[in-house]
Amino acid sequence: MKKLSKQEEQDLINFIKEWLKSHGYNQKDLANALSLKSSRISEITFKVKEFYKKGGMFNIAKNLILIEQNWLNNQQNTSQEDQKTQPYNQLDLDSVAHETQPYNQLDLDSVVKQIDKDISI
Repeated sequence: MKKLSKQEEQDLINFIKEWLKSHGYNQKDLANALSLKSSRISEITFKVKEFYKKGGMFNIAKNLILIEQNWLNNQQNTSQEDQKTQPYNQLDLDSVAHETQPYNQLDLDSVVKQIDKDISI
């Protein structure tokens, strides 16, 4: 494969930045998806050039599509998990919220007796 021209490279980088922005991701997310150690644009560009050498624009598109599909699948899985878990489960209030007993009522007589006992000590 021939090399990308400077203009093609710049257009591709601009496309990737807009693509990331449209999905709500950033360079760090893309770097993680590409298994890169750095999220710098130079590292991402180097990886994109490798894709180009191995199969041209088709290979770049194929890899970006795979990344996008993974992100979309992760979003769907996350949203399904969010729907299953109640927001108060974290505090273990789920069992309290679903109790069939009425609210605990304050037994005033026992409170008064306890106060009297505390005062007399």
